[in-house]
Amino acid sequence: MLDKELKATIQGSYSQFLDAKGLRARYAQKEMIAAIARQIGGVMQDGSGTRLGEKHVVAVEAGTGTGKTIAYLLAALPIAQARDKTLIISTATVALQEQLIHKDLPELLEKTDLSFRYQIAKGRRRYLCLNKLESSLEQQNGLNQMALYEDEMALRLGPEDLKLYKSLMDEYASGRWSGDRDELSVELDEAVWYPLTADHHQCTNRRCANFSACPFFRSRAELEQADLIVVNHDLVLADLSLGGGAILPEPADSIYLFDEAHHLGEKATGHFALSMRIKASEKQLKGYEKIFKQLLDESDNALIIKDSIERMQRPVQEVLHALGALDQRLDEELLLLKEGDRRKRYNRGEVPEALRDLSRNLSVALTRLDGLMETLLAKVKEALEAEGAELDRGFAERWAPVLGANWARLQRMSWLARSFATQDEEGAPPTARWLVKHENEMGVDTEMHSAPVSAREHLHQLLWDQCYGAVLTSATLTALGSFETLFTQLGLPVDTPALRLASPFDYASKARLEVPVMSSDPGKADEHTDEVAEWLGRELPQLTAVLVLFTSWRQMNRVMDLLEDELLERVIPQGDLSKQVMLQTHRERIDTGSPSILFGLASFAEGVDLPGDYLKDVIICKLPFSVPDDPVDATLAEWVEERGGNAFQDISVPAASVKLTQAVGRLLRTESDSGRVVLLDRRVVSRRYGQALLDALPPFQRVIHR
Repeated sequence: MLDKELKATIQGSYSQFLDAKGLRARYAQKEMIAAIARQIGGVMQDGSGTRLGEKHVVAVEAGTGTGKTIAYLLAALPIAQARDKTLIISTATVALQEQLIHKDLPELLEKTDLSFRYQIAKGRRRYLCLNKLESSLEQQNGLNQMALYEDEMALRLGPEDLKLYKSLMDEYASGRWSGDRDELSVELDEAVWYPLTADHHQCTNRRCANFSACPFFRSRAELEQADLIVVNHDLVLADLSLGGGAILPEPADSIYLFDEAHHLGEKATGHFALSMRIKASEKQLKGYEKIFKQLLDESDNALIIKDSIERMQRPVQEVLHALGALDQRLDEELLLLKEGDRRKRYNRGEVPEALRDLSRNLSVALTRLDGLMETLLAKVKEALEAEGAELDRGFAERWAPVLGANWARLQRMSWLARSFATQDEEGAPPTARWLVKHENEMGVDTEMHSAPVSAREHLHQLLWDQCYGAVLTSATLTALGSFETLFTQLGLPVDTPALRLASPFDYASKARLEVPVMSSDPGKADEHTDEVAEWLGRELPQLTAVLVLFTSWRQMNRVMDLLEDELLERVIPQGDLSKQVMLQTHRERIDTGSPSILFGLASFAEGVDLPGDYLKDVIICKLPFSVPDDPVDATLAEWVEERGGNAFQDISVPAASVKLTQAVGRLLRTESDSGRVVLLDRRVVSRRYGQALLDALPPFQRVIHR
């Protein structure tokens, strides 16, 4: 239960903030503060601060204009500080992270008596690895830049690259640059930046000679002093997959606040996906002969290196043999594809027994080789911390990252093989498994894919069971008015405390939703797209500030082909410019009194903030149903159907409802905004599910043309 002192702190800080900003309290904002404070403040703990019991998670859907960011900061931060926990705010977009770091958190410090330290946390790949940079400049044989796969970026230092690398070293050594990629004054190409970074397999941590100067670990040291850390969903998932506490504070000592939480399930599912190309993997294994020779040469045939390599020779051949047998079988599988098809999905994720057996053979061989590579890496790393070690420290510093990267590859290959070799537990959500055919200079290469259709078990075990507390929030957490889809997806109990807060905007008088007369069936894509183009060509010339949302590149490009050139001059299409440049160009046109039309796909259906005159019309060309042949979605649909459900009603319609609500949410961004949403898809009035989709939207004035 929230004690009186803490309650007074939260209430007092809220009053201070409102007074300083000249604002009045909003009912929904007060409700959100109270709901979070009540739930997180009510978490029971023992004398050591360990959580006792459940009911430590709360979900709050807060409509646009609620002021949810300030609400959750004021509610959760004082509780986290009082309980000696770290508040981890996780977002799905960079834009929200920047808003928190550059606007909301500084403003909270300025407008209230709250005192706290905050930092932004990023993954290792956002930071310079000094070892990698030094090796790039000093080593002429390119050892540390060895490509592990044929399609992996290999570093080829030209004069300009060498000049750039030297300038990066000078900037860091002088203190003018922190080593954070996002703080560079120039945008570096990925092929130039990537070889200068390390993942956790390549990093030697405290054993590294550059540990005290390492940009990543310097940032980590700052995190240890922070009361509040801003991160993204991917980094949270990466930390949890490493057991928690590897990058961020321990989950048991953290209160997680997931903003844009409707993305968390999808992010988690993608995070646990695996893939492997057979011929590329064979090429990597065959490259071990060269690696082993270099290891022996540079170590002067050190006994511990020689012994490890001798032990690995046979397992390498066993893996190659298993890959070859698997490749032959997969070729046979792909022969059954229709002409033009490049993908084969296994129904319910169940692969044939013969393929399972071959994958099991590969898994066994990889497990053995994986263990030997880990042992070799450990022996090399010993030279980084032991006085008088048999191996030279310089040798170890050069080779630990290379061996670490190879070990990481073997691990992922092993996990993928194990997934294809294992049958899913009966009753549990299945794993989607499929093949993709690629053609390259090596001929046809088959890529094996494996992905869970639901990450709920992973999240349940790694996050909800471990954390001290958690808050889920977004403007769209519910699907068709219910939290059930979200909780099922995330592995939370259906009775998890949840609250829906309506937006304070006056939708009925400020905006309307129109559904024009359309004669084509959206199921007939070409006919419907042609009619959409005709409608847009007729209506757009009269409009000033427009966002047109498409469901596919094909649809958008076809419409652009059909529009008059004079009208196209007003259009800013996705694809030619970055999203931020598109939005800036749009604003500049409106500021000068010129009409402007944005054409965008799914990424423009959320995270676009164009208040006032910058956006007056949102036109949605088609209901945002997912692509029906996505392997993960298709496998999930089969599982739902087998359990007596209806995949379309249980999965597709709720998902479309969330996306549609996000899309219409682009229109009103402030209380004074006004405008119109047009939906060029009459299935909302001609199909049974249409009314449910409409009812889940804000209470716009509705105009259904007959």
